[in-house]
Amino acid sequence: MSGHPVSRRHLVGGGLAGLAGLGVAGAAGVAAGRAQDRPITPDGTSPGSYGRPGLDEVVAFDGAHQAGVATAQQRSAAFVGLDLRADVGRAELVKMMTVVTGDARRLTEGLPVLGAADSGLAAVPASLTVTAGFGQGLLRAAGLQQQAPPWLRDLPAFGVDRLEEHWSGADLLLQVCADDDTTVTNAVRSLTRGIRGFADVRWVQRGFARATSLEAGESVGHRNLFGQVDGTVNPRQDTDELDRLVWVDDGPDWLRGGTGMVLRRIWMDLDDWDRLGRVEQEQAVGRGLADGTPLVAAADDPDEVDLEAREPSGLQSVPPWSHVRRARGDGPPGPQFLRRSYNYDDGPGESGRQDAGSLFVVFCADVDAQFVPVQRRLDELDLLNDWTTPVGSVVVAVPPGCGPDGFLGQELLA
Repeated sequence: MSGHPVSRRHLVGGGLAGLAGLGVAGAAGVAAGRAQDRPITPDGTSPGSYGRPGLDEVVAFDGAHQAGVATAQQRSAAFVGLDLRADVGRAELVKMMTVVTGDARRLTEGLPVLGAADSGLAAVPASLTVTAGFGQGLLRAAGLQQQAPPWLRDLPAFGVDRLEEHWSGADLLLQVCADDDTTVTNAVRSLTRGIRGFADVRWVQRGFARATSLEAGESVGHRNLFGQVDGTVNPRQDTDELDRLVWVDDGPDWLRGGTGMVLRRIWMDLDDWDRLGRVEQEQAVGRGLADGTPLVAAADDPDEVDLEAREPSGLQSVPPWSHVRRARGDGPPGPQFLRRSYNYDDGPGESGRQDAGSLFVVFCADVDAQFVPVQRRLDELDLLNDWTTPVGSVVVAVPPGCGPDGFLGQELLA
């Protein structure tokens, strides 16, 4: 694996070191990054027989929206891409999603799936969530491709991409998250075994994160493998902002209350990144590494980057090539989508270099209107492109949740 072949470093011509001399790195914000709220779980949940908070927590499966989207980030994740078998049509899809829904509902309650031996592996729910997303292929198999939202297709080709077929595309995507690795592993095996006659596993991507509620004294949230704080300006749960950015309210009827989901597998050149000094790393990002605060904070909001600030020399305090400026663009402040990123580390690859990076997850109501413009700006000029390479990509539509007598995707398939 190699980084992006056209180095942005030649564009800045030593600008990082020059800005360091101007003292920009010392203009850190004064408040810690925003901690995310915990998921909505039954009131009064307390540590059970396993002796640790969280292992007995249950996140309700049924509801207006699927769990695993606005739910606060758990420690462990698996993303499973499945390809439908050639003989699967609409009737078979109804059966498949009925099985997926029933199995997921039982697993999130800490119960084994029907027909499975009770090995005890399912007994620790650990805030387990199972989220299902439909790709283009699933709608085609159902003969309902005309019901797809316009953005349900592959992302445009970006110059930074080096996409591998092995990590891209899927007819059905299952996101399985929990605060326990064994719970996730058992859930993935149970779910894929239940639908083996309908779909084959195309890929499985395992990720890990730091769940802030389980780390005493930790307030800055999840860190990626570069040491950067992720998700510092994500919309909070149960807010109008989250509802507006995430949930579909004017798309196809079957998708209202659902969302769009993008999964990007991004390889990170950890060895080359480690050769940088701290000042260079922070300038590339535009935020401090210690707590994710802006290099220059807005006067009225210490979490907000002041993109108008300038040095006495007249140079922009937040460099034009920094990740935070490219991601923000010139629009109004605030997030443009919800992120739930996870780290991955699959050990040394064939070249001997570490196959590690980020499983970057985006949830938004309209992928074309919200995510694609941001990705285009990052593609054009983002210094982090020197150390990151997208190698996998998939876009799916996440249908709304269901009630105890329904199944996921019922509004579309039934």
